[in-house]
Amino acid sequence: MRREAREYYDRKIASYPDAALRLFKRNIPKDISSLKKIHISGVCGKAMAPLAALLSWKGFTLSGSDEEIYPPMSDFIASLGIDFKKGYSGEHLVGVSAVVIGNVCGANHPEAKYAREHNVPTASLPEVIHDVFIKNAKSLVVAGTHGKTTTTGLLAHVFKDAGKDPGFMIGGVMQDGEESAAVGNGDYFIIEGDEYDTAYFDKAPKFLHYAPDIAVITSLEFDHVDIYSTMQEYTDAFDFLVKEIPSDGALFLCGDHDEVKKLGVAALCEVVTYGFNPENDITAKNIRVTDRGQYFELFIKGELKGEFFITLPGNHNLLNALSVCGIAMREGITLEQLRHGLETFKGMKRRQEVVAEKGGITVIDDFAHHPTAVRETISAIKGKYSERRLVAFFEPRSNTSRRKIFEEDYGKAFAGAGLVFISTPALRPGDNPLVFIDPDHVVETIRKDNIEAYAVCNADELLAKALPLLKAGDVVLIMSNGAFDGIHTKLADALGS
Repeated sequence: MRREAREYYDRKIASYPDAALRLFKRNIPKDISSLKKIHISGVCGKAMAPLAALLSWKGFTLSGSDEEIYPPMSDFIASLGIDFKKGYSGEHLVGVSAVVIGNVCGANHPEAKYAREHNVPTASLPEVIHDVFIKNAKSLVVAGTHGKTTTTGLLAHVFKDAGKDPGFMIGGVMQDGEESAAVGNGDYFIIEGDEYDTAYFDKAPKFLHYAPDIAVITSLEFDHVDIYSTMQEYTDAFDFLVKEIPSDGALFLCGDHDEVKKLGVAALCEVVTYGFNPENDITAKNIRVTDRGQYFELFIKGELKGEFFITLPGNHNLLNALSVCGIAMREGITLEQLRHGLETFKGMKRRQEVVAEKGGITVIDDFAHHPTAVRETISAIKGKYSERRLVAFFEPRSNTSRRKIFEEDYGKAFAGAGLVFISTPALRPGDNPLVFIDPDHVVETIRKDNIEAYAVCNADELLAKALPLLKAGDVVLIMSNGAFDGIHTKLADALGS
């Protein structure tokens, strides 16, 4: 990480009460690759679980702990044979060589506190990824507010399908049984670049640890308002990422978004834009949407490269694919290899994933939780199922998605849906309800567009209200970045065979 960025985030952590002292109390492992047994706190996290897989396949002995455990990550962890411990306790660290502390763990987390008090070597997820997997590879980092997981998955699939044998780590689970992480024996390591902070002892964004040779920035909207106080502070993180790319590297920017395009000013490397605007270096024309996916003609610097197909619906997924096309061709993947890789990618679990078909009703699961993601997901599903009524279930669950700052945007995000249900944000210890969205207000705004909408307290109340209103032919889109109290299974069971 460049000195400018390191000093910027060290000043940030020093402004917290006692944080600077905690920073220096950490026992930093000198050679992570030589450690015998590693414990992972928060092992079921969307980034921690793939890390656990990588370390397991690399030959490390692992244990892990977490409070919340639900599919698909719980199934993934079980398949690795990791010694899983429900709940957190310092006793879990007895006999380990080091502990990886996730950013869900604060300074007073039982395992973080035990590690400091007993001098257990402590590392963050990005430190481990860099030292064990990225340090000797060509690093491809996918960043941006939206689309990171799908783009990373597609990029890894295309490179793997082309015989590049990349290492990769994706913050989600692949569909059709594909692995979401791989050690790889090739020259590349492909990773989803999260802008959230690294750990309680390191407030730099995760992606600044990944030493990108090539980076993609898909989008830029104010997010993670629990750690970024302003849009400028949020943008600063991406500016630092851009400056990490060496002069012989490349930066791929979605040129349809002005805020993203501006990031290229700070770049020392080649900058390539992609999007639907014909002024972009990479663009798509003559797009044909079918119930199987989308066909498009790929143009690079005005030159037609042929027609391609992706199974993923929606403009946002086509933009994701354009960035992958640019990187693949830059790195020597042929047009035929690219075409085959794109058309054989089935997507990611919890990203427009069909989870049930019962009673003539299709149930789809999606991770959308930001207003823009909600809007784009609804647009994509409506485009694919244009003749059917779209019913949206939405749980504002994350620290950001629950915030009142997005209240008006949510009111406009459900265009295209015929019926909408929004659950009340769950309050956690220390929460101030005044800073969270009012579902009743959001529903009032939605109804102004002649959309039937209801605010509910929880998943059970939602199902009680929704079931009498559902009918054959409906497409039910469930959007949440959590388990939504098992609503997917409960709905499927209620719909019968």
